[in-house]
Amino acid sequence: MGERMALTGNKCASYGAALCRPDLIAAYPITPQSSVVEELAGLVYSGALDARMVQVESEHSAMSVVQGAAAAGGRVFTATSAQGLALMFEPYFRMSTLRLPMVMAIATREMTSPETIWSGQQDAMSVREAGWIQCFCETNQEILDMILQGYMLAEDPRVLIPVNICYDGFYSSHLMEGVDVPSQAEADAFLPPYGLPAKLDPREPRSLDPMTPGELLTKYRRSHLEAMQAALEVVEEVDIKFAKAFGRSYGGAIEAYRMDGADYALVTVGGMTGAAREVVDALRGEGLNFGLVKLRFTRPFPAARVREALAGVKGFAVVDRSVSFGWDAGPMYVEACAALGGLLAGKAHFSAIGGLGGADLSVAQLAAAARRLAGAEGAGRMDTLWLSEEVRQ
Repeated sequence: MGERMALTGNKCASYGAALCRPDLIAAYPITPQSSVVEELAGLVYSGALDARMVQVESEHSAMSVVQGAAAAGGRVFTATSAQGLALMFEPYFRMSTLRLPMVMAIATREMTSPETIWSGQQDAMSVREAGWIQCFCETNQEILDMILQGYMLAEDPRVLIPVNICYDGFYSSHLMEGVDVPSQAEADAFLPPYGLPAKLDPREPRSLDPMTPGELLTKYRRSHLEAMQAALEVVEEVDIKFAKAFGRSYGGAIEAYRMDGADYALVTVGGMTGAAREVVDALRGEGLNFGLVKLRFTRPFPAARVREALAGVKGFAVVDRSVSFGWDAGPMYVEACAALGGLLAGKAHFSAIGGLGGADLSVAQLAAAARRLAGAEGAGRMDTLWLSEEVRQ
């Protein structure tokens, strides 16, 4: 049996990775991720974890090291944040397009400048077109559980795409919650041993990543996109398997909360969801039929499930902890609108942006966004709402 423990989000990422029996871990520190690899280093050097720990000189090297090990058939892990993610972008992009499965934790953080080390989701949102699967976690329990699920998803032969497990820096990474940690036997029973279909082996020489003509590159890109879409089904399957093994289900690619009969909906990503649930419950008590859609996976974007969840509402607001520089809006608002397409007609909707640079996303701010939506006159897009201390009930 497992054990109930009080753990930070970073320790949950470490314990989840360790339970998956990685062959190699690459370690380079960056706030607020550093304690993820520090904890794993301690497990390795104490003999509690049988894995190769490689201390590298940069995040670019970290991704390059795990890339080589993954190509040789190893199960690998690393973690990063913000500028570290930016520094590793070249091999990060190559990791996905080589279709090498792995899991990497991202303790999300703002990107500089202006100079900041505080919480935000701009780093992970900025690389969502690099071909990785992206999952955003609300709780520390979800972080640990999704590391386990992430390897099963990434290594599925229908997928073979690396996975990011993203969670809010400082809010999740450094704060403690009660967490059920599976035993090693339970983790082993859930996650099978890893076997890459084609791997580098000096006894059977093969080329990796040769110069590729356009027609063949197009074929590779198409197969990558098809595998991304296949991953949506696998996400649901893995969630069901996990629920049978551990008694916890997260609903797959999205979680719908009190959406039956909802007239309005808040759409959230990550740790802000807890505060939004409180808002939904309070407004329901006042007779306002609000519901909540939690985006758990942003890549692949669960367009069909988002469309189904929001089809019947009169209006919705998407709360982003990042910005889309090409729009006066947050990135998940833009994508939710794209998913709805013609169903947008007749709905009031707007982008709400807050929680940047470590600022709190309070119940009062989210309630203000909800009340603005409920009080909308007519349909169509409303101006972006910037959530700050001044935006309250």
